[in-house]
Amino acid sequence: MSRDKGESVNVEKLHVAVLAFPFGTHAGPLLNLARRIAVDAHKVTFSFLCTSRTNAALFSGSKDYDEFLPNIKHYDVHDGLPEGYVPSGHPLEPIFIFIKAMPDNYKSVMVKAVAETGKNITCLVTDAFYWFGADLAKEMHAKWVPLWTAGPHSLLTHVFTDLIREKIGSKEVDDTKTVDFLPGFPELHVSDFPEGVIGDIDGPFSTMLHKMGLELPRATAVAINSFSTVHPLIENELNSQFKLLLNVGPFILTTPQRMVSDEHGCLAWLNQCEKFSVVYISFGSRIVPPPHELNALAECLEECGCPFIWVFKGNPEETLPNGFTERTKTKGKFVAWAPQMEILKHSAVGMCLTHSGWNSVLDCIVGGVPMVSRPFFGDQRLNARMLESIWGIGVGVDNGVLTKESTMKALNLIMSTEEGKIMREKILKLKESALKAVERNGTSANNFDTLIKIVTS
Repeated sequence: MSRDKGESVNVEKLHVAVLAFPFGTHAGPLLNLARRIAVDAHKVTFSFLCTSRTNAALFSGSKDYDEFLPNIKHYDVHDGLPEGYVPSGHPLEPIFIFIKAMPDNYKSVMVKAVAETGKNITCLVTDAFYWFGADLAKEMHAKWVPLWTAGPHSLLTHVFTDLIREKIGSKEVDDTKTVDFLPGFPELHVSDFPEGVIGDIDGPFSTMLHKMGLELPRATAVAINSFSTVHPLIENELNSQFKLLLNVGPFILTTPQRMVSDEHGCLAWLNQCEKFSVVYISFGSRIVPPPHELNALAECLEECGCPFIWVFKGNPEETLPNGFTERTKTKGKFVAWAPQMEILKHSAVGMCLTHSGWNSVLDCIVGGVPMVSRPFFGDQRLNARMLESIWGIGVGVDNGVLTKESTMKALNLIMSTEEGKIMREKILKLKESALKAVERNGTSANNFDTLIKIVTS
């Protein structure tokens, strides 16, 4: 897989290996990034490596090649699960097993891709989780460009993990402690940190993230799904840690997106509603709040009388309070899936109740819609803290739990007060910054050109 450092390579000999993380919402954005680069570099060979299950979901049809870009071929990486594997019921077990199998499962498939194409790998584009990209790239005399799919602030906590552990300890999660020594951050509670920074620091996921924070400074460039003006102080800090930081987002504006149909007629329904009157509710593609919180939210919506669109997993009639769906049928709309970006752009939407995943936060910024946060795990608590304390574009529910009172309080704040109007003004300014960033000669547009040059030269 290696080549001599001095060997000159013409563009048709270039081979970019794209190593995707198959869990959560990681693989799709990385594929979209590769597709965007492959359009401009149609003579460059791209090998996309992920598990068979994720590849089947990402690529349509039975062909190995991308339907629209024949220079992208996908290869299946073993998921690490032993033959005859019987799940233990622990939801994270498949992830831990997969992490244990890295990086050998990727190495073997890269050997296959090199043999099939007859082209040595000249650049590794990986999920930022893949700390081993640094050594692999060195071994192959290739470039390494990791992609961080979340926000700059959460990335910085992983870069500063050793400092954080040194200052506040690593094992005991004492939420009475506050943290005020990180540049660009508000005062944080210990529980605001993503899992793995402190607490259970010896698990597979925590170890992977710790190694990532240590190895990213070795990358040729670190790409991130963000835009430079979202937080200049933290961007400056990351710039001082990395060889090159490239904000190339928001991806919703800069990379090709899969079309999401409006089969449930959400937009036509919104056309009948008054401006800024509708509450849009979505907790992402995988999260379902516990039953008592769902019931509390339903009671709040019924009492406030706001029209709402709720992206709901399962049957709301079976899960929510008896008769709720019937009593609110003229005000509420339940859907299993929704064209989120189009909904958030609609003038009828007044706020979004969200888990505060980074993709959803960016969607709300691009849509210009203030948020009420109910975070659950990962970077979500930190995102919620930032949008409330730094950007002033949302508010959390009291104690991070949906009760009827806490939800009503947050909803009224955004929909009915002067403070809510100020939040809307602030998020519209951020929206304007995001749109400028992706325009011709905008920061994200220029960074994308730099990224394409790095990967394809």
